[in-house]
Amino acid sequence: MANDDERAADVLAFPSNGRRNDTEPGPGRSDPRLRTLIGDVLREERQAQGRTLADVAERAAVSLPYLSEIERGRKEVSSDLLAAVTEALDLPLDRVLERSLDRLRTQRGSGIQLRAA
Repeated sequence: MANDDERAADVLAFPSNGRRNDTEPGPGRSDPRLRTLIGDVLREERQAQGRTLADVAERAAVSLPYLSEIERGRKEVSSDLLAAVTEALDLPLDRVLERSLDRLRTQRGSGIQLRAA
């Protein structure tokens, strides 16, 4: 039977979510978070369409504050909610993912490739 010290060694500490800005790569992380890239694309598209947060939030059936958090990369977006937001923006999901990948490539300066499993 494992003692407390051995069990503690198997448990990873939950990272602190201090007030660090997740739009920039953090310590030990060279890439921005996916939620930040997707949020940037959604906000950019909404603004390019001249639409308000309220308009898109209403059409996607999501609260305005939550959509704002998604656009700022502060909240993870579920696949269902992402589908609702992209539909509200008349923007295909594959285009959001392509544009997010383009941003990642630009920020990393590398030739990342997506491959089917």
